[in-house]
Amino acid sequence: MNDWKIFNGDGNIKHDWELPEPPSWRRFGYQQQNRGAQFVVRGDEVELVNAALYLRRPLLVTGKPGTGKTTLAYAVARELGLGEVLVWPISTRSTLQEGLYRYDAIGRLRDSQQFSQSQTNPESFENPLEKQAEDIGKYIRLGPLGTAMLPSYKPRALLIDEIDKSDIDLPNDLLNIFEEGEFDIPELVRIKGEQETVEVQTYYRGTEEQTYIITGGLVRATTYPFVILTSNGERDFPPAFLRRCLRLEMRDPDETHIKQIVKQYLHAEGETLPQEVERTIEEFLKRRDRENQNLATDQLLNAIYLITQGQQPTEADLKKLRDRLFQNLSE
Repeated sequence: MNDWKIFNGDGNIKHDWELPEPPSWRRFGYQQQNRGAQFVVRGDEVELVNAALYLRRPLLVTGKPGTGKTTLAYAVARELGLGEVLVWPISTRSTLQEGLYRYDAIGRLRDSQQFSQSQTNPESFENPLEKQAEDIGKYIRLGPLGTAMLPSYKPRALLIDEIDKSDIDLPNDLLNIFEEGEFDIPELVRIKGEQETVEVQTYYRGTEEQTYIITGGLVRATTYPFVILTSNGERDFPPAFLRRCLRLEMRDPDETHIKQIVKQYLHAEGETLPQEVERTIEEFLKRRDRENQNLATDQLLNAIYLITQGQQPTEADLKKLRDRLFQNLSE
């Protein structure tokens, strides 16, 4: 067995080394292209996703980190062909305005001043206010929530991640937008007499519509978006908010589910798992369930990658790595 270590810390310079292929979930572009493809969905998760689609209700998904809350959104979007998932990561500073759109007023003012200074020939002078009205769309970019509310035939997929970190008013503000199904952009409403339609940038970054033409400054949804809000349980939500959501608790996967997940990631569906992988799963479950350590499934996948990528660690190294990779998340 070859030594799996690339870096030895001995100061000797190496040139003839190369890394194996990265784990599938650590490749650039993986998030939008493949995330969700290997997600193993359980029965109660399937039922509540369908209920949310039928009832046009947001799905509030709670559970410990690593239980697949965010990946569920990608799995649904991939299977139903909903396109790129619009992701809004929430922090204590997040506002409804940020989710709807951003207006770069400073950039627009700077460009207007530069334009005015460039008009040295009186005969070629243009009214800067008219020029601003024509160009205003360049300075407006819809946020993930605003983009999700654009008219569409199928629901757009919106992931509002870690809503429990938000300001106390944001959850109810969000639900008001979903109830109304529309919002306006005051900067465009003010100029609709001079310019009825404006092309703005959307939040999409891939192959979806990266610009959209807004009429009269109003964005009005035609199809309720598929919305997943994730929570790590760091706060309680008001009853009015909970009443308008469907709630799904993501449980830790049991041994059968764990093995299904591992087989999906190893592309070994229906095959017997290698003995080293079985032992690693047993060690993970022992620590998580019998010793009550707070562990996430991706910690297990990291360990399994290291013992299946070709130049595996020795048994002694593997034991030390497991101790490091299976660190209790609550410590």
